[in-house]
Amino acid sequence: MKFAFENQEIEVNVPDADQLKKLIKDRFDRKEGFGLATVNLDHLVKLAGDQQFLKAYQRQDFIVADGRPIVWLSRLADRPVELVPGSDLVIPLCKLAANAGVKVALVGSTDPILQQVQSALMHKVPGLNVAYVRAPSYGFDPHGEEARDILKELATQEISLCFLALGAPKQEQFSELGRSLAPQTGFASIGAGLDFIVGAQRRAPRWMRKLALEWLWRMLSNPMRLFPRYMQCFAILPGQIAQALRLRAASKP
Repeated sequence: MKFAFENQEIEVNVPDADQLKKLIKDRFDRKEGFGLATVNLDHLVKLAGDQQFLKAYQRQDFIVADGRPIVWLSRLADRPVELVPGSDLVIPLCKLAANAGVKVALVGSTDPILQQVQSALMHKVPGLNVAYVRAPSYGFDPHGEEARDILKELATQEISLCFLALGAPKQEQFSELGRSLAPQTGFASIGAGLDFIVGAQRRAPRWMRKLALEWLWRMLSNPMRLFPRYMQCFAILPGQIAQALRLRAASKP
């Protein structure tokens, strides 16, 4: 499934969670890094107006669908992909890392939350080695000196999997830089995924997720911040539907 932005595009190139796990296991086995992004409607809004963000996204090795609208658009385009939320990837990827015997890092959020997440993950996943945690300073620049220092430490400590909880676009831009400065590290951009592990943020109830209403739960939890964001997401849907229909038509003989 592809999304076009003027003369450029990004592609959801991993169709489901099982395929993603196979690809990441292979990277662990070969001691090669990767960049993993989880695209949703909010990202599409940002990608349309931020060339740096778009460039960072294009440098990601793996892109999955994080959001039911992305899944629906893929089906409309006759190029279906499955829902793979970033917040649901933390435990499965930790299990892969534990089985492969590789080191894991947590970057983002706050120091108290990271300490809790580190303990929780190592308790939930036997054999997991969370060897590095770092909460960047306020106003963190994903291209700045602090970012480069963190990446140097990840490379020195031979970290194979780094969860990034910096929010978009910072986490994807940091991942892009990391592909150059820490090429043996895999970067998984998972937003609030670490906060959910210890309840620092609450996910929508399962029944709301099944009904594709997680966006409503989030908006009601912080309407002043999220209402304008979701209105922007709804505003781009007609154009995205038209683009999906063009893709569908182009695939027919």
